[in-house]
Order: sequence, then structure tokens, then C-alpha cells
Amino acid sequence: MSFPLDPVVLARVQFGANITFHILFPTISIALTWVLLFFKLRFNKTGDDRWMAAYRFWVKIFALTFALGVVSGITMSFQFGTNWPGYMETVGNIAGPLLAYEVLTAFFLEATFLGIMLFGARRVSNRTHTVATLLVAGGTTLSAFWILALNSWMQTPAGFEMIDGRAHVTSWIAVIFNPSFPYRLVHMLLASGLTVAFLLAGISAYRWLRGDRAPEVLSSLRTGVVIAAVLIPLQIVAGDLHGLNTLHHQPAKIAAMEGIWKTEKGAPAVLFGLPDASTQSNDFEIAIPKLASLYLTHSMDGEIKGIDAFAGKHPPVAPLFYAFRIMVGVGLLMLAVSWSAAWQLRRRGQPSRWMARALLAMTFSGWVALVAGWYVTEIGRQPYLVYGVLTTAQAASKVPAAMIGATLAMYLALYAALIAAYISVVFYLARKAGTDAGEPGIETAGIAPPQAALPGALRSAQ
Repeated sequence: MSFPLDPVVLARVQFGANITFHILFPTISIALTWVLLFFKLRFNKTGDDRWMAAYRFWVKIFALTFALGVVSGITMSFQFGTNWPGYMETVGNIAGPLLAYEVLTAFFLEATFLGIMLFGARRVSNRTHTVATLLVAGGTTLSAFWILALNSWMQTPAGFEMIDGRAHVTSWIAVIFNPSFPYRLVHMLLASGLTVAFLLAGISAYRWLRGDRAPEVLSSLRTGVVIAAVLIPLQIVAGDLHGLNTLHHQPAKIAAMEGIWKTEKGAPAVLFGLPDASTQSNDFEIAIPKLASLYLTHSMDGEIKGIDAFAGKHPPVAPLFYAFRIMVGVGLLMLAVSWSAAWQLRRRGQPSRWMARALLAMTFSGWVALVAGWYVTEIGRQPYLVYGVLTTAQAASKVPAAMIGATLAMYLALYAALIAAYISVVFYLARKAGTDAGEPGIETAGIAPPQAALPGALRSAQ
């Protein structure tokens, strides 16, 4: 079977590959900086060296993650010009400033204080080092704020008017705080927290299974499990609210996610099925009657618009249908594993071998749920690049399909190698940590416990 070399489809696949690879790393760095700050504050308060050891280990993973996020972000930004020139031509008056705000207020903040955070411990005071960690954490979150403001505006555009085919801002407040922005920001920040929580717990479980009983291992594992157990119920609530917002502003996306082909009252929740666009139905469907109407409209007889209400203006059903169920399925698995682990740690004080293996298996589960959710968001916007304003076909370039296909193949090969290398290095650092216990890294050498946290006799001796 020959693959149709449609340049628009290839350009979409290429950008999808780039954003898929890129988003993996900011998702970790956003929340991991706040975890590092927590470790540092615990060390400052207690003087317990386990927290500093945890900081030393995880700051290395943060540095690696941050570097890959920056590099992949630069590659992605070039594609606005090469593959999607119509995007900036039409909405550049909005997208350009928001991207610039992200660089000026967030990236420079991160880049400036990252050096102090990684290499300044022996050159600055403990307080300054802690403040640097705080500012890097704030910078990563501020970066997410601006990027999600732009992405949300593309989903639910507001605060602009079209003049001669170009978008012009009428209210920056309305642009930034567009109807879906609060829901997307909260949903993404919680997703980042869950991704890091299971990374913490999984890598710590790996060290535990290898016989590494350094105090920071159990502390890191506990931290990850507690964060996951607390955040996953919040994410479920945030996801429900986000879904209701999407139903109001992008009903075609909801119809595709739910596999609802015909507009109906009392729509069922399709648990499983094989969507068939040719027959406008789901093969082998397993559904619960009226449940979709209940959780989407909070009424058993609420009306849900089906795909038939959006002829020619709806996203492809199958990718959204499957991706949504992967996201929800992984989320439920996160709930079960995190609560089981929290219960076991509370009772036993340490994980059993089977629980450690379960946490290890869930190490990168956050990535799976994240990518599935991101596909739901981005594919669900089709056929629009900016919902209701600019279609994907209108924004595409005239680059030949063969050229896009060649670069796509190179991107996919490179990204597969980089992801494999990243995961390998993370586990290598985990194995190496056991042999380096007690040795200060260059990023934290020279940091002494705060005087207030030392026992009185020891302070006197000093």
C-alpha cells in the first residue's frame, strides 16, 4: 500500500513529532524545580543531609531535562516559518508577542539563575542558592503560563478582530485569559506534577530494588507517592471541568472523543469500540446508556451533539477516541497505584518488592498520559489551526512533500535515539548514585546545614 505524500499531512506529522518530543521535557522541568525547592527547604529547616543528597541527585536529571527541552523547542519554533508561514501571516500580531513575553520574562529568568542553581553553591550563600532555585522554579511555571496562553487562544480565540485577513488585538486581557486558558493551565500543571511524581517514585523504586538503602532514596520515593496520591484526584476534577468547558466551546472535539456520531439526548458513554468513519458508527461497541450525558451535561437526558452536526468541520474520530481512553486509563491506573503505595508506606514504612516493581513500571506513565491528552487537544482542533479563524490547509507552506518526508524521517530517527539516550542516562545516574553516596557534587559542594538546624552542642563546638 502506497503512502499518500500529501504535503499538508506530512507537515502536520512532522510538527506533531516535534511537539511530542519537545513537550516531554518541559513537563518534567516545570514540576521538578518545585520538588527541588522542597528538598532544599527541608534541608534548610532540618539540617538532615538526606534532603541535600536528594537535591544533588535530582538536580542532575533536571539539568539534562532542561537542556533537551531548550534544544527541541528551538527546532520546533523554526517550523512556524518553514512549514506554516500562513500562521504568522494571519495571527502573528498575537502569537509573536506572546512568544516574546515567554522568552523575556521566563526563559531569561530560568537561564540566568540556572547557572547559580547548578554551579554557584560554593560561590554564593545558602540563602542565595535557595532563592536561585525558587526563581528557576518560578521561571519554568511562567514559561508554561505564556505558552499555554497562546495554545489556549488558538483553541478558544478571543480579544481580537480581523482586518484585511489579519488578526489584531482589541484586548490583551481577553487574549491571554481566553475562555479555556484557566482550565488548560491547571490541567497542564497538574499533569506536570503527576509526571514528576511517578518519575520520582519510579527511579527511587529502581534504586531500592537494587539494594540502595541510602536515606534519600526512601524520602524521594515517599515524596513522589504522596504528590501523586494528592494530585490525581485533583486532576480528575480538573479534567471534568475542562471537559465541560470544551463541550461549550468545541463540541465537535467532545463528539469525537466520546465516539458520538449522532446528536442525541441521553447519550451513552462508549467504554470500548472501533470507530468506523465510513459507516458513522462504532463496531463492537460497549457502552453505558445515558452516562455521557450525565457527566457532560449533568443531566441523564442532556443533549450531546454528534459528528453529524459538524459536517466537514470535525476532527478525525478514531485518533481522539483512542487517545482519550489511553489518557483516562493511565489516569485511573495512577490513582490505583499511588493510593496503594501510600497505604502501604503508611502501614509498613517502606515499599514491598511488588510495590516497588509497580512504581518502577509506572516511571514514565506520566509521559504516556500527557502525550495522549496532548493529541486529544491538538488533533481535536482540526481542521483548524486557530479554531474558527484559520484552517491548517490555509496556513501550510508550499514545501514539496518529498522534502518534508525526508526531514520527517531524520527527525523521527533522531528523536527516537535521544529519548532512548535520555532514559538510559536517567537510569545510569540512578545506578551510579549508590556508589557516589555521601560525595558532594559540584552543584552543591560546600553547602553546610543551617546553623539553626544543628544541635546546640554541635553549634557550640563550631
